[in-house]
Amino acid sequence: MDHTFDANSLNPDMIDKKRSNKLASSKMLSNIAQIRLVSNHPEVYEPCDDSFALVDALLADRTNLLNMQPRFCMEVGSGSGYVIASLAIMLHQGCSGAQYFATDINPHAAETTAATLEAHGVHAEIICTDLASGLGKRLAGMVDVIVVNPPYVPTPDDEVGCKGITSSWAGGENGRKVIDRILPVVHSLLSEKGWLYMVTLTANNPSQICSMMREMGYASRIVVQRSTEEESLHIIKFWREHTEKGSGSSWLSQFPLLSFWRSSGAKESGI
Repeated sequence: MDHTFDANSLNPDMIDKKRSNKLASSKMLSNIAQIRLVSNHPEVYEPCDDSFALVDALLADRTNLLNMQPRFCMEVGSGSGYVIASLAIMLHQGCSGAQYFATDINPHAAETTAATLEAHGVHAEIICTDLASGLGKRLAGMVDVIVVNPPYVPTPDDEVGCKGITSSWAGGENGRKVIDRILPVVHSLLSEKGWLYMVTLTANNPSQICSMMREMGYASRIVVQRSTEEESLHIIKFWREHTEKGSGSSWLSQFPLLSFWRSSGAKESGI
């Protein structure tokens, strides 16, 4: 006689739990762009660990983003369009009035972003430009959310700004050549209540980046940290210090943030 049976059939609670997990997983997937719908091109950076970490950071902060009700959102260096599409999707139902912008210096990336957005049924104005060149007068002090996955990989300086896919990762000495150019651009674009979410690598000396932003009036905290075999990533959120009073213990002060990187063995530069 065959005595094989499904153990779960005897445990209704287990079945309900599995169903709940599947529903939660399905709901989570519906809040971001689907990889199968992300367009690709051999000269455009495909979604990878850093892209996923940045989207995870936005998801972790989704309730705050919805409460903020951003009017203008921008991704600087949109690449495949995975991140800006995910942001538009996760805010769509609760923030239908938001407008989205995506910039990239690589024309192939601009085309790929357009295809990804179209495949997901969301819209953004796409500008093929260096960082946000040409948008300063139009959007100065108006952008509520900026997301950036910059070229952060330490490389020879002469690789920075190369045509094609190399421009998506080549960051020059310490991976900071492009990051250091981005910071003042972001400062000029962000609204008074604006937030910046940026990917950094330990080699970029992120504590120094936070210090530079603090001099411009921004506080910061780590939203997501992730280590892979090749790199240690941190997604940092920046906001003007006077706009987040009374936010409670979830906000890290600058001192613990610096202490974190000291304990992780990051190189310090007199900070």
